[in-house]
Amino acid sequence: MSGEEARQGVTLTNLDQPLFDGAEATKRDLVDYLEAVGDRLVRQVRGRPLSVVRIRPGQEPFMQKNLPKYTPDWVKRVSIWAESSHRQVSYALCDDVRTLLWFGNQRAVEYHPTLLLADYSQGPTHLILDLDPPPGDTFRTAIDAAKLIREALANDGLAGAVKTSGAKGVHVFVPIVPGLAIDDVAAATRAVAARAERIDPALATTAFIREDRGGKVFLDSTRAGGATVVAAYSPRIRPGAPVSFPLAWSEIDDVTPADFTLHTAVERLGDRDPWAEEMPEPQELPADLVEEGHTIPIARVQAMHEGKRRARARRAT
Repeated sequence: MSGEEARQGVTLTNLDQPLFDGAEATKRDLVDYLEAVGDRLVRQVRGRPLSVVRIRPGQEPFMQKNLPKYTPDWVKRVSIWAESSHRQVSYALCDDVRTLLWFGNQRAVEYHPTLLLADYSQGPTHLILDLDPPPGDTFRTAIDAAKLIREALANDGLAGAVKTSGAKGVHVFVPIVPGLAIDDVAAATRAVAARAERIDPALATTAFIREDRGGKVFLDSTRAGGATVVAAYSPRIRPGAPVSFPLAWSEIDDVTPADFTLHTAVERLGDRDPWAEEMPEPQELPADLVEEGHTIPIARVQAMHEGKRRARARRAT
């Protein structure tokens, strides 16, 4: 096998193969990147059930949650009941760079930790908004929407950190104190999105149904509870192999997602960990924010009922 070597006790194979179509990178580039940012990326996923997106040569990408049977014994894991599939799922806990390199050798390109730690009793660690511009629109509109989120947070005495999603959108993370109820954090997330939408309803929308968004940036407030979100520093399976990259609020007007790739991100980082540097201290959630959020319907549930209503209406015509 070409390009075989060992790093940190992990045997790496086929390192000179192309990573995926359009990546402009090899598997070696992926492993080199994961090793270079390893400590910084591990800090984002440590202690959290981890899903990864892998891509095999000639195949479509797929998300892997359950660890395969050939996983080495030294890879930490946690077994969690999955209500959707009615089975126990053995998730990895990527608590060290060695495990990260093993995943890289498995052609795991994307790293999606849960918002909850494996110890669910501590509750969510962050309130998260995922800002997604409409098809054909630019990254700039997502940045403008992030500024709305920042303003809405500031109006309640809160602060967050921002990063590129590695695709076309951005993520805003608001660290919160331990022990908050999942339902309360989810409610507060809905309220932040609603308040940001009210600041500039011509730019942003909380409409979950795509056809109702009217060409606006979608303020996705559904990342709550056991949901996952791509980690800071994670590569993405996109043309050019971009990575999800932390930004300072002062620089968001001057960058594009293409600025941060497997080939460029390490040099831009140097020895810094900007995600840690930009992240505020954990914060309490204001009671009025939580209360307002509990009056806002859960988007997925509301969309399901609305979809059924529209389907009935179409059948009746």
